[in-house]
Amino acid sequence: MSNFYNEKSTSRFTFAVNRNYTAKQAGSNTVTIATNPAEGSQYSIGQTSLTMTVKEAKVLQSFLNDSLAVQG
Repeated sequence: MSNFYNEKSTSRFTFAVNRNYTAKQAGSNTVTIATNPAEGSQYSIGQTSLTMTVKEAKVLQSFLNDSLAVQG
């Protein structure tokens, strides 16, 4: 398998997945969530990013799927 990179942006966030199927070193398969700076916005001023392993991202995905599927 070859390397994989995918990115999706909204006005407030950029989401990126980077997979290296041949690398065995820690940190070669990551998911990053970065804020996009927005002047005059209360939500994101400046730029911050959070990087996690793909394994951690799958736990987050499961948590969000379970939590967002709850009907109130």
